[in-house]
Amino acid sequence: MVVEEGSRVEVMEGNQQRSEVNILLLGARNVGKTALTVRFLTRRFIGEYGAIESIYSRVDRINGQEICINIWDSQQPGEKVSSISDKQLQWADGMILVYNICDRSSFSCVLQLLQLIRRRSRKPSPVPVVIVGNKRDLRDHRRVSGEEGRLLALTERCGFFEVSAAETYHGVLLVFHRLADLVREGRALRKSGARVRGIVRTVSAVFGRKRAE
Repeated sequence: MVVEEGSRVEVMEGNQQRSEVNILLLGARNVGKTALTVRFLTRRFIGEYGAIESIYSRVDRINGQEICINIWDSQQPGEKVSSISDKQLQWADGMILVYNICDRSSFSCVLQLLQLIRRRSRKPSPVPVVIVGNKRDLRDHRRVSGEEGRLLALTERCGFFEVSAAETYHGVLLVFHRLADLVREGRALRKSGARVRGIVRTVSAVFGRKRAE
């Protein structure tokens, strides 16, 4: 049986539930968005890619629950931030904004993207965002400090990681799993809030009837 709730789908098989999480990757050109995606999906690093925009899927077990992670690897040039479509913003349960630690303009692009996302999102609650500084293996050519990345993430209430898609798989895995956790935590809070509001409405209705009697 399949139960749909917004952009989430839970596939129930016996006693097992599989949640679905849609993750959108955004950032300037050549920051390593596709390298991060491929490293996560296959554990391999490939340095050269064509400009192919695709949605990929992988099922992982996170904290005991199966999660189908769908990844939309956006190939739009990050400088044209207005090119983010409403379809992408509506589709995404969470977003990864990537910059190259050796390219300050790509870091500025992340700030522009954040401002655009906050302004244009029509969802009732903020979409979880993780900021990722990629190419940590090239830190001798660093133009953006780790402190700047962490400060931006703290100010904007985002997660933050510095990774090297070229060198390590584990760091990339943590990025996707952390965002999946943030999405699940947000859903749980909304569900809890809806339950509390339902109880309040029920109690109010009961007392309203008693007063009327």
